[in-house]
This record gives sequence, C-alpha cells and structure tokens, in this order.
Amino acid sequence: MSGKTLRSSLTLVLSAMILAGCANYSGLDTQGASLDAKTLKTGQSLNGVTLSQAAWPKSDWWTSLGDPQLDGLIREALHDSPDMQIADARAHQASAAAYAADAERYPTLDASAGITRSRLAKDQDPRGQGDAYATTRNISAGFNYNFDLWGGQRDAWEAALGQARAAEVDRQAAQLTLAADVARAYSDLGQAHIVYDLATEDLKRTKQMLDLSQRRLSSGIDSQYQFQQTQSLEASSEASLIDAEKRLNSAKIALAVLLGKGPDRGNEIARPKVLQASAVALPSVLPAELLGRRPDLVAARWRVEAASKDIDSAKTRFYPNLNLTASAGAESLLGDAMFGSASRFFNIAPTISLPIFDGGRLRANLDARDADYDLAVALYNKSLVKALGDVSDTINQLRDIGRQIGAQQHATDIAQDSYNTVVQRYGSGIGNYLDVLSIEQQLLQAQRQLANLNAEQIDLSIQLMQALGGGFQGQTLTTANASPATTHN
Repeated sequence: MSGKTLRSSLTLVLSAMILAGCANYSGLDTQGASLDAKTLKTGQSLNGVTLSQAAWPKSDWWTSLGDPQLDGLIREALHDSPDMQIADARAHQASAAAYAADAERYPTLDASAGITRSRLAKDQDPRGQGDAYATTRNISAGFNYNFDLWGGQRDAWEAALGQARAAEVDRQAAQLTLAADVARAYSDLGQAHIVYDLATEDLKRTKQMLDLSQRRLSSGIDSQYQFQQTQSLEASSEASLIDAEKRLNSAKIALAVLLGKGPDRGNEIARPKVLQASAVALPSVLPAELLGRRPDLVAARWRVEAASKDIDSAKTRFYPNLNLTASAGAESLLGDAMFGSASRFFNIAPTISLPIFDGGRLRANLDARDADYDLAVALYNKSLVKALGDVSDTINQLRDIGRQIGAQQHATDIAQDSYNTVVQRYGSGIGNYLDVLSIEQQLLQAQRQLANLNAEQIDLSIQLMQALGGGFQGQTLTTANASPATTHN
C-alpha cells in the first residue's frame, strides 16, 4: 500500500470516528426554563402598601427591634452556634472541590529515586548457583498533560466554582436564618414572661375573689357550693401559673440551644424588653431587586449556572482527546555508571482517544446532567415563587394586625372596667357570683389575646426582614466575579 493510500485510509477512518463520536448526544436536551420575576404579578396583593427605596433591611436589621441584649445574643449565636459551623464546613467542602477541579486542568510532573538490593534464587540465576547479589539504582521524572481541546476541564472547574459560590451564599443564608431564629426565640421568651405575668395576676384576682366569697359565705349571702366554685377557680389559676412557668423555662432553653450553649445559659438572659415592630413598608423596586437580595435565590441561580457548565463538560467527552505522557531517567546496577549514556532512558507517548462504543454510558451521563439542570431550574423557580409569596403574605398580615391590636386593646380595656365594677359590687354584697366569674374569664381571655397579637406582630416583623433578604446583597459576594446565569443555551 502506498503512503498516499495509507494517509487517505487513515483520514477516512479518523473522519468516521469523529463523526460517530460527535453525533452520539443528539436528541438529548434540557427542558427547564427559569421564571421571569416580572411575570409574577404582585400588584393586587400589595395594593396600598407603602413603597420606599429605603425599605430594604440593613445587615444588622435586628437593632431596629430596640433591645441591645438581643444584639449581643445574635452575635454570640453567629460565633458559637453549631448551625454556623455546619454551614462553614459545607462552604469549605465546596471550595476544596473547586480547587481540585482547577488542579485537574494543569499538567503533572513528578520525580522518583530508589535503590533495590536483591539476591537471586537458584532457579533465577543464569549460572544456576543462586548466590548472586544485585543492587539496582534508579532515578526518573515523569510528565503528564491532558490537552483540554474542547474546554471540558474548564467547564468542570467553572461548575465546581459555581457550586462553591452557592455554598458561600448558603453560609450567608444560614447566618440570616440563625439571626431570625434567635430574634424570634427572644421574642418568644418575652412573650413567655408576659404570659407568666398574666397568670400571676389572674391568680391574684382569684385569691381576691376567694377572700370575698369567704366573707359572703360567713355572712350567709353565698352558698357553700359557690364558695367551692371559687376554690376550684383558684386551683385552676394555680395550674395555669405552673404551666406558664414551664413554658418560660422551655423558652429559655430553646434560646440557649440556638446560642450553641448549655441550658443554664438561658437562665442568665435578662427579661427581654418589649420589642418594637417594624414599619409596614416595602422597597419600591420589588420584585425585580429581590433576586439579588434573597440569599436562597442567589444560591439557586448559581446552582443553575453550575449545572449548565456540567452539561458543557459532559458534551466534550464525546470528542477526541489528546494526552501526552513522557518520562526520563537513569537506571544502573553500578553506582559509578548511574549517569552514563548506557543507563539513561526516556519515552514520550502522545495518545489520541475517541469513544466509539461505550454501551450508552456517555449518553446516560449527559442525560443525568440535563436532569440536574432541569432540577436546578425548578428549585430556582420554586424559591422565586416562595420568596414573593413570603413577602406578600407577611406584609398583608402585618398591615392587618395593627387594626386587630387596636380592637383587642379596646376590648381588654372594657373587660378590665367591667371586672373592676363587678368585683366592687360583689364585695358590697349586691353583685352576682356568676357575673364575677364570667367577667373574670373574659378579662383573662382578652389579656391573653392582646399579648398574643403583640407577639405575633413582632414575629411578623422579623419574618418580613428575613423575607426581604436580611440586608444581603449578592454583588458583594467575594468569590463571585461574574453574574450567575438563569438559562442554559
């Protein structure tokens, strides 16, 4: 066969191999499409809500609640909580994976040297004596480089880098979640103190009623049955006080756990002040800028970008690959001949490889990466819808709860006046026992409802700060040097 014919044959074979390899992933594609925040309507749900460019939370949003002790507790939690340790470790894992993927893009060079002392067995000795000794000395260096002809290794590195960026945002999201959880637990502790006070006041009232009932019984105005009813009411009030104390202790322990400390830490926390609810207002650029203000949304977008790069990397595995391996060194039985020309060796081995038939492994891998991308897009869409839902629901509840508190305060004031009047009449011997009992229960219920509404207003204020991103700004992410994509081309 002539050289020209051989070259023509090799060209045809290589062309067929390339065409076969490159066509193997046809028909595989992604289905996910990211939602556009502008298509999610919020006008009716947020109609009448005050809009302000200054409504975005600050990074230390909890200071607006007005209790310096809470500031210190959140700083303590961010420093000591195991939740933050977990988030830090996961971010470290992702960063290390990105570092490893970057290292795969570069050539490797290694060197080795050794000496071997051996004695030949009789059947190994050409002389048949079996008493021959040998010492082999060697020194060598090896080189290996996988040419990234199609950018697959770079795509794999960028995918790992995207995951690292997402993990870093997850760490900041964990900070926001922890700060909100501590603030809410702190508010719960304040509410537990208030409930305890109400239970104490209720027991005080029932003791007063029991004293009046005892005097009325002695005067023959009330029956023994009515006196026993008052005794039963006092016992119920004592049980309620015990329950309130139990809830107070549980609130202290829950807060201590969030701080990453033992249960005794909760007993060291002074009674919280009455926290200040945030003003009901929203940023005027919502929902557009919410994409960069919510850490969960930013992390989800980075994961979409990483999944896109994984697809690009998987596609390059269908193409030819070029690898270069080389080594050089010296090996000798005699030390003085170690670096002589007869002891030297080297080899160089360029290799071209192309997958022709692999049983569908590469297609399955690419199909899995497509599915990963679709999942990442779906999770991003879910996060976006949830984010807007969180903001709308919280702002509407906050807007209405103020009116509830006003109405409940009015009902409580009336119940208090009614109770004062009926107790005075009862103590004068002209009131009805059932009226006293009924009004006392109404007052207790009204006071508890008012306390619950005030606590709910504080809790909703904290939730709003969290829903608006808690002061997070995606453009300040230190590891990011490009904007994350939300679609795959």
